[in-house]
Amino acid sequence: MATDQVRLGIIGLGAEGGMYATFLSEGKVPNMTIGAIADIDESKRAAAEKLGVPFYTDYQELINSGDVDAVVTTVPHYLHPEMGIYALEHGIHTLVEKPVGVYTKQARELIDVAAQHPELTFGVFFNQRTNPLYKDLKALLDSGELGALRHTSWIITNWWRPQPYYAQSSWRATWGGEGGGVLVNQAPHQLDLWQWLCGVPKSVFAKLAFGFKRDIVVEDEVNALVDFGDGATGSFMTSTHDIVGTDRLEILCDKGKIVVDESSKVTITRLVEDEQTMSKNMDVEAVRKLFRGELDRDELMSVETKDYGSVWGQQHIEVLRNYAAAVNGTEELLAPGGDGIHGVRLADAMYLSAWLGKEVSIENFDEESYLEELNKRIVAEGTYETRS
Repeated sequence: MATDQVRLGIIGLGAEGGMYATFLSEGKVPNMTIGAIADIDESKRAAAEKLGVPFYTDYQELINSGDVDAVVTTVPHYLHPEMGIYALEHGIHTLVEKPVGVYTKQARELIDVAAQHPELTFGVFFNQRTNPLYKDLKALLDSGELGALRHTSWIITNWWRPQPYYAQSSWRATWGGEGGGVLVNQAPHQLDLWQWLCGVPKSVFAKLAFGFKRDIVVEDEVNALVDFGDGATGSFMTSTHDIVGTDRLEILCDKGKIVVDESSKVTITRLVEDEQTMSKNMDVEAVRKLFRGELDRDELMSVETKDYGSVWGQQHIEVLRNYAAAVNGTEELLAPGGDGIHGVRLADAMYLSAWLGKEVSIENFDEESYLEELNKRIVAEGTYETRS
Protein backbone atom coordinates (compact mmCIF):
# COMPACT_ATOMS: atom_id res chain seq x y z
CA MET A 1 0.00 0.00 0.00
CA ALA A 2 1.28 3.45 -0.88
CA THR A 3 2.36 5.68 1.95
CA ASP A 4 2.86 9.45 2.03
CA GLN A 5 6.27 9.10 3.70
CA VAL A 6 8.24 6.35 1.98
CA ARG A 7 10.68 4.83 4.48
CA LEU A 8 13.79 3.99 2.47
CA GLY A 9 16.22 1.31 3.54
CA ILE A 10 19.76 2.06 2.36
CA ILE A 11 21.71 -1.14 1.72
CA GLY A 12 25.39 -0.24 1.65
CA LEU A 13 26.58 2.94 3.35
CA GLY A 14 29.49 3.77 1.07
CA ALA A 15 29.96 6.91 -1.01
CA GLU A 16 26.61 6.63 -2.83
CA GLY A 17 24.62 5.35 0.11
CA GLY A 18 26.12 8.02 2.34
CA MET A 19 25.17 10.72 -0.17
CA TYR A 20 21.56 9.53 -0.26
CA ALA A 21 21.46 9.39 3.54
CA THR A 22 22.66 13.00 3.68
CA PHE A 23 20.03 14.19 1.20
CA LEU A 24 17.27 12.42 3.13
CA SER A 25 18.42 13.53 6.56
CA GLU A 26 18.53 17.14 5.35
CA GLY A 27 14.94 16.88 4.14
CA LYS A 28 15.80 17.43 0.49
CA VAL A 29 13.56 14.62 -0.80
CA PRO A 30 9.81 15.20 -0.39
CA ASN A 31 7.80 12.26 0.97
CA MET A 32 10.86 10.12 1.72
CA THR A 33 12.76 9.42 4.93
CA ILE A 34 15.48 7.00 6.02
CA GLY A 35 13.84 3.88 7.44
CA ALA A 36 17.00 1.92 8.22
CA ILE A 37 20.56 1.26 7.08
CA ALA A 38 22.33 -2.03 6.37
CA ASP A 39 26.04 -2.59 5.87
CA ILE A 40 28.31 -5.57 6.50
CA ASP A 41 30.79 -3.15 8.09
CA GLU A 42 29.88 -2.90 11.77
CA SER A 43 31.73 0.41 12.05
CA LYS A 44 28.95 2.03 9.99
CA ARG A 45 26.58 1.57 12.93
CA ALA A 46 27.77 4.85 14.43
CA ALA A 47 26.60 6.76 11.37
CA ALA A 48 23.16 5.15 11.59
CA GLU A 49 22.91 5.97 15.29
CA LYS A 50 23.83 9.57 14.55
CA LEU A 51 20.96 9.67 12.05
CA GLY A 52 18.65 8.04 14.59
CA VAL A 53 17.74 5.03 12.43
CA PRO A 54 18.04 1.26 12.95
CA PHE A 55 21.19 -0.47 11.69
CA TYR A 56 21.60 -4.02 10.39
CA THR A 57 24.63 -6.00 9.23
CA ASP A 58 22.37 -8.34 7.23
CA TYR A 59 20.33 -6.81 4.41
CA GLN A 60 17.70 -9.53 4.74
CA GLU A 61 17.09 -8.54 8.35
CA LEU A 62 16.55 -4.95 7.22
CA ILE A 63 14.05 -6.06 4.58
CA ASN A 64 12.13 -8.18 7.08
CA SER A 65 12.32 -5.64 9.92
CA GLY A 66 9.15 -3.68 9.18
CA ASP A 67 11.26 -0.51 9.28
CA VAL A 68 11.21 0.12 5.52
CA ASP A 69 8.76 0.41 2.63
CA ALA A 70 11.47 0.46 -0.05
CA VAL A 71 15.18 -0.21 -0.45
CA VAL A 72 18.01 1.15 -2.58
CA THR A 73 20.98 -1.13 -3.31
CA THR A 74 24.26 0.81 -3.16
CA VAL A 75 26.50 -2.26 -3.21
CA PRO A 76 28.88 -4.01 -5.66
CA HIS A 77 27.23 -4.64 -9.03
CA TYR A 78 26.88 -8.41 -8.80
CA LEU A 79 24.73 -8.05 -5.68
CA HIS A 80 22.05 -5.81 -7.21
CA PRO A 81 19.90 -8.65 -8.65
CA GLU A 82 20.23 -10.88 -5.58
CA MET A 83 19.16 -8.13 -3.20
CA GLY A 84 16.50 -6.80 -5.55
CA ILE A 85 14.91 -10.23 -5.97
CA TYR A 86 14.86 -10.82 -2.22
CA ALA A 87 13.27 -7.44 -1.54
CA LEU A 88 10.58 -7.84 -4.20
CA GLU A 89 9.73 -11.36 -3.05
CA HIS A 90 9.24 -9.98 0.46
CA GLY A 91 6.89 -7.18 -0.55
CA ILE A 92 9.36 -4.28 -0.57
CA HIS A 93 9.55 -1.62 -3.30
CA THR A 94 12.97 -1.78 -4.93
CA LEU A 95 15.29 0.83 -6.44
CA VAL A 96 18.51 -0.73 -7.70
CA GLU A 97 21.65 1.21 -8.46
CA LYS A 98 23.07 0.97 -11.96
CA PRO A 99 23.69 -1.46 -13.48
CA VAL A 100 20.72 -3.73 -12.73
CA GLY A 101 23.14 -6.61 -13.17
CA VAL A 102 26.55 -7.38 -14.62
CA TYR A 103 25.20 -9.78 -17.24
CA THR A 104 21.84 -10.08 -19.01
CA LYS A 105 20.86 -13.46 -17.59
CA GLN A 106 21.23 -12.07 -14.08
CA ALA A 107 19.41 -8.84 -14.93
CA ARG A 108 16.56 -10.69 -16.63
CA GLU A 109 15.98 -12.84 -13.53
CA LEU A 110 15.48 -9.68 -11.47
CA ILE A 111 13.20 -8.11 -14.08
CA ASP A 112 11.12 -11.30 -14.33
CA VAL A 113 10.58 -11.34 -10.57
CA ALA A 114 9.56 -7.67 -10.65
CA ALA A 115 7.00 -8.47 -13.36
CA GLN A 116 5.42 -10.97 -10.98
CA HIS A 117 4.87 -8.16 -8.46
CA PRO A 118 3.14 -5.33 -10.33
CA GLU A 119 1.92 -3.96 -7.01
CA LEU A 120 5.53 -3.00 -6.19
CA THR A 121 7.55 -0.15 -7.70
CA PHE A 122 10.75 -1.36 -9.36
CA GLY A 123 13.16 1.32 -10.55
CA VAL A 124 16.78 1.75 -11.57
CA PHE A 125 18.92 4.69 -10.44
CA PHE A 126 19.54 6.33 -13.81
CA ASN A 127 19.98 9.84 -12.45
CA GLN A 128 21.01 11.27 -15.83
CA ARG A 129 17.45 10.76 -17.09
CA THR A 130 16.41 13.53 -14.69
CA ASN A 131 18.77 16.01 -16.35
CA PRO A 132 16.42 18.62 -17.92
CA LEU A 133 18.68 18.74 -20.98
CA TYR A 134 18.25 15.06 -21.77
CA LYS A 135 14.55 15.11 -20.90
CA ASP A 136 14.06 17.93 -23.42
CA LEU A 137 16.10 16.08 -26.08
CA LYS A 138 14.08 12.92 -25.49
CA ALA A 139 10.85 14.87 -26.12
CA LEU A 140 12.33 16.51 -29.23
CA LEU A 141 13.53 13.25 -30.77
CA ASP A 142 10.33 11.41 -29.91
CA SER A 143 8.30 14.16 -31.60
CA GLY A 144 9.88 13.30 -34.95
CA GLU A 145 10.65 16.95 -35.70
CA LEU A 146 14.26 16.17 -36.67
CA GLY A 147 13.36 13.08 -38.69
CA ALA A 148 15.06 9.69 -38.73
CA LEU A 149 18.43 8.98 -37.12
CA ARG A 150 21.46 8.87 -39.42
CA HIS A 151 24.44 8.73 -37.08
CA THR A 152 25.28 9.35 -33.46
CA SER A 153 28.56 9.45 -31.56
CA TRP A 154 29.45 9.84 -27.90
CA ILE A 155 32.93 10.51 -26.60
CA ILE A 156 32.80 10.33 -22.80
CA THR A 157 36.24 10.32 -21.18
CA ASN A 158 35.87 12.84 -18.36
CA TRP A 159 36.10 10.36 -15.49
CA TRP A 160 39.83 10.11 -14.98
CA ARG A 161 40.69 7.41 -12.45
CA PRO A 162 44.28 7.31 -11.13
CA GLN A 163 45.75 4.00 -9.97
CA PRO A 164 44.96 4.47 -6.23
CA TYR A 165 41.25 4.55 -7.12
CA TYR A 166 41.46 0.93 -8.19
CA ALA A 167 43.37 -0.01 -5.05
CA GLN A 168 40.59 1.16 -2.70
CA SER A 169 38.80 -2.18 -2.70
CA SER A 170 40.01 -5.67 -3.58
CA TRP A 171 36.92 -6.31 -5.73
CA ARG A 172 37.34 -3.14 -7.76
CA ALA A 173 38.33 -3.63 -11.43
CA THR A 174 38.14 -7.43 -11.29
CA TRP A 175 36.08 -9.82 -13.40
CA GLY A 176 34.83 -11.79 -10.43
CA GLY A 177 34.25 -8.93 -8.03
CA GLU A 178 33.04 -6.07 -10.23
CA GLY A 179 32.41 -7.72 -13.58
CA GLY A 180 34.40 -5.29 -15.68
CA GLY A 181 35.83 -1.81 -15.81
CA VAL A 182 34.61 1.46 -17.31
CA LEU A 183 31.62 -0.17 -19.05
CA VAL A 184 30.06 -1.48 -15.83
CA ASN A 185 31.30 1.20 -13.46
CA GLN A 186 31.39 4.63 -15.08
CA ALA A 187 29.56 4.31 -18.43
CA PRO A 188 26.15 2.71 -17.60
CA HIS A 189 24.43 6.11 -17.43
CA GLN A 190 25.63 7.06 -20.91
CA LEU A 191 24.81 3.64 -22.36
CA ASP A 192 21.29 4.04 -20.97
CA LEU A 193 20.86 7.59 -22.25
CA TRP A 194 22.24 6.74 -25.69
CA GLN A 195 19.61 4.04 -26.23
CA TRP A 196 16.88 6.03 -24.47
CA LEU A 197 17.42 8.86 -26.96
CA CYS A 198 18.42 7.04 -30.15
CA GLY A 199 16.91 3.57 -29.84
CA VAL A 200 18.37 0.14 -29.15
CA PRO A 201 21.14 -0.88 -31.60
CA LYS A 202 20.91 -4.15 -33.51
CA SER A 203 24.59 -5.13 -33.42
CA VAL A 204 28.02 -3.95 -32.29
CA PHE A 205 31.69 -4.35 -33.14
CA ALA A 206 33.99 -3.26 -30.32
CA LYS A 207 37.67 -2.95 -29.49
CA LEU A 208 38.42 -2.91 -25.76
CA ALA A 209 41.81 -2.27 -24.18
CA PHE A 210 42.31 -4.32 -21.00
CA GLY A 211 44.78 -2.81 -18.54
CA PHE A 212 45.96 -0.39 -21.23
CA LYS A 213 47.17 2.46 -19.01
CA ARG A 214 46.21 1.08 -15.58
CA ASP A 215 47.45 -1.94 -13.67
CA ILE A 216 44.10 -3.75 -13.86
CA VAL A 217 42.77 -6.83 -15.68
CA VAL A 218 39.57 -5.19 -16.95
CA GLU A 219 39.05 -2.52 -19.61
CA ASP A 220 40.15 1.09 -19.20
CA GLU A 221 39.35 2.08 -22.82
CA VAL A 222 36.48 1.22 -25.18
CA ASN A 223 35.86 1.96 -28.86
CA ALA A 224 32.62 0.59 -30.30
CA LEU A 225 30.67 0.87 -33.55
CA VAL A 226 26.95 0.04 -33.46
CA ASP A 227 24.35 -0.59 -36.17
CA PHE A 228 20.84 0.77 -35.52
CA GLY A 229 19.44 -0.66 -38.76
CA ASP A 230 18.15 1.18 -41.85
CA GLY A 231 21.66 2.53 -42.43
CA ALA A 232 21.91 4.39 -39.12
CA THR A 233 25.13 3.87 -37.18
CA GLY A 234 26.77 5.06 -33.99
CA SER A 235 30.14 5.16 -32.26
CA PHE A 236 30.89 5.12 -28.55
CA MET A 237 34.27 5.88 -27.01
CA THR A 238 35.12 5.94 -23.33
CA SER A 239 38.14 5.58 -21.05
CA THR A 240 39.39 6.26 -17.53
CA HIS A 241 42.92 7.42 -18.37
CA ASP A 242 42.23 10.80 -20.05
CA ILE A 243 43.13 13.45 -17.46
CA VAL A 244 41.76 16.24 -19.68
CA GLY A 245 38.54 14.46 -20.58
CA THR A 246 35.73 15.05 -23.07
CA ASP A 247 31.96 14.67 -22.89
CA ARG A 248 30.44 15.25 -26.34
CA LEU A 249 27.30 13.68 -27.80
CA GLU A 250 26.27 14.21 -31.42
CA ILE A 251 23.01 13.03 -32.99
CA LEU A 252 22.57 13.59 -36.74
CA CYS A 253 19.07 13.20 -38.16
CA ASP A 254 17.47 13.79 -41.58
CA LYS A 255 16.25 17.27 -40.64
CA GLY A 256 18.79 18.48 -38.12
CA LYS A 257 21.56 17.84 -35.66
CA ILE A 258 22.02 17.86 -31.89
CA VAL A 259 25.37 18.51 -30.21
CA VAL A 260 25.72 18.23 -26.42
CA ASP A 261 28.87 19.32 -24.60
CA GLU A 262 29.61 18.40 -20.98
CA SER A 263 26.00 17.23 -20.52
CA SER A 264 25.04 20.84 -19.87
CA LYS A 265 25.24 22.78 -23.15
CA VAL A 266 23.23 21.89 -26.24
CA THR A 267 23.19 23.18 -29.81
CA ILE A 268 20.21 22.18 -31.94
CA THR A 269 20.35 22.84 -35.68
CA ARG A 270 17.03 22.57 -37.55
CA LEU A 271 17.01 22.36 -41.37
CA VAL A 272 14.24 24.10 -43.34
CA GLU A 273 13.62 20.75 -45.06
CA ASP A 274 15.17 17.31 -44.88
CA GLU A 275 18.79 17.21 -46.05
CA GLN A 276 18.22 14.79 -48.93
CA THR A 277 15.48 16.97 -50.45
CA MET A 278 17.71 20.01 -49.97
CA SER A 279 20.54 18.19 -51.75
CA LYS A 280 18.38 17.15 -54.71
CA ASN A 281 16.86 20.60 -55.18
CA MET A 282 20.08 22.62 -54.99
CA ASP A 283 20.95 24.24 -58.32
CA VAL A 284 24.41 24.64 -59.86
CA GLU A 285 24.75 28.27 -58.82
CA ALA A 286 24.05 27.34 -55.19
CA VAL A 287 26.75 24.68 -55.43
CA ARG A 288 29.21 27.29 -56.73
CA LYS A 289 28.33 29.55 -53.80
CA LEU A 290 28.88 26.62 -51.46
CA PHE A 291 32.43 26.10 -52.73
CA ARG A 292 33.18 29.84 -52.66
CA GLY A 293 31.95 30.06 -49.08
CA GLU A 294 29.16 32.42 -50.15
CA LEU A 295 26.14 30.22 -49.39
CA ASP A 296 23.83 31.81 -46.85
CA ARG A 297 23.35 28.99 -44.35
CA ASP A 298 20.76 31.03 -42.47
CA GLU A 299 18.41 30.36 -45.36
CA LEU A 300 18.90 26.61 -44.91
CA MET A 301 18.85 26.18 -41.15
CA SER A 302 18.28 27.73 -37.76
CA VAL A 303 20.48 27.23 -34.72
CA GLU A 304 19.37 27.16 -31.09
CA THR A 305 21.81 27.02 -28.17
CA LYS A 306 21.07 26.59 -24.49
CA ASP A 307 23.18 26.20 -21.36
CA TYR A 308 21.34 24.17 -18.72
CA GLY A 309 24.04 24.50 -16.09
CA SER A 310 24.50 21.90 -13.37
CA VAL A 311 23.63 21.56 -9.68
CA TRP A 312 25.61 18.90 -7.84
CA GLY A 313 23.43 16.17 -6.40
CA GLN A 314 20.18 17.54 -7.79
CA GLN A 315 19.80 14.70 -10.29
CA HIS A 316 20.12 12.09 -7.52
CA ILE A 317 17.60 13.98 -5.42
CA GLU A 318 15.21 14.05 -8.37
CA VAL A 319 15.47 10.27 -8.84
CA LEU A 320 14.55 9.76 -5.17
CA ARG A 321 11.72 12.29 -5.39
CA ASN A 322 10.31 10.69 -8.52
CA TYR A 323 10.63 7.24 -6.97
CA ALA A 324 8.74 8.29 -3.83
CA ALA A 325 6.02 9.80 -6.02
CA ALA A 326 5.81 6.58 -8.06
CA VAL A 327 5.45 4.50 -4.89
CA ASN A 328 2.64 6.84 -3.86
CA GLY A 329 1.02 6.48 -7.28
CA THR A 330 1.21 10.16 -8.21
CA GLU A 331 3.85 9.92 -10.98
CA GLU A 332 5.20 7.47 -13.53
CA LEU A 333 8.74 6.23 -13.02
CA LEU A 334 11.25 8.10 -15.15
CA ALA A 335 13.53 5.03 -15.14
CA PRO A 336 11.56 1.76 -14.75
CA GLY A 337 13.76 -1.13 -13.64
CA GLY A 338 13.01 -3.10 -16.79
CA ASP A 339 14.81 -0.46 -18.87
CA GLY A 340 18.06 -1.39 -17.15
CA ILE A 341 18.63 -4.52 -19.22
CA HIS A 342 19.25 -2.53 -22.42
CA GLY A 343 22.48 -0.98 -21.17
CA VAL A 344 23.62 -4.28 -19.64
CA ARG A 345 23.03 -6.07 -22.95
CA LEU A 346 24.91 -3.42 -24.93
CA ALA A 347 27.88 -3.52 -22.54
CA ASP A 348 27.91 -7.33 -22.57
CA ALA A 349 27.79 -7.32 -26.37
CA MET A 350 30.77 -4.95 -26.47
CA TYR A 351 32.72 -7.31 -24.21
CA LEU A 352 31.78 -10.37 -26.27
CA SER A 353 32.68 -8.62 -29.53
CA ALA A 354 36.10 -7.67 -28.16
CA TRP A 355 36.74 -11.15 -26.75
CA LEU A 356 35.72 -12.93 -29.96
CA GLY A 357 37.02 -10.30 -32.37
CA LYS A 358 33.82 -10.06 -34.41
CA GLU A 359 30.53 -8.20 -34.76
CA VAL A 360 27.94 -9.37 -32.22
CA SER A 361 24.16 -9.27 -32.44
CA ILE A 362 22.33 -7.30 -29.77
CA GLU A 363 18.88 -8.27 -31.00
CA ASN A 364 19.71 -11.96 -30.59
CA PHE A 365 22.43 -11.67 -27.99
CA ASP A 366 24.14 -14.93 -27.08
CA GLU A 367 24.21 -14.53 -23.30
CA GLU A 368 25.53 -18.07 -22.76
CA SER A 369 28.63 -17.34 -24.86
CA TYR A 370 29.15 -14.13 -22.93
CA LEU A 371 28.86 -15.95 -19.59
CA GLU A 372 31.28 -18.65 -20.77
CA GLU A 373 33.87 -16.02 -21.72
CA LEU A 374 33.34 -14.09 -18.48
CA ASN A 375 33.85 -17.22 -16.40
CA LYS A 376 37.12 -17.97 -18.23
CA ARG A 377 38.42 -14.67 -16.92
CA ILE A 378 37.06 -15.21 -13.42
CA VAL A 379 38.81 -18.59 -13.28
CA ALA A 380 42.06 -17.00 -14.47
CA GLU A 381 41.87 -14.50 -11.58
CA GLY A 382 41.61 -17.38 -9.14
CA THR A 383 39.83 -15.34 -6.45
CA TYR A 384 36.09 -15.54 -7.07
CA GLU A 385 33.54 -18.22 -7.86
CA THR A 386 32.26 -18.47 -11.41
CA ARG A 387 28.81 -17.15 -12.33
CA SER A 388 25.76 -18.99 -13.62
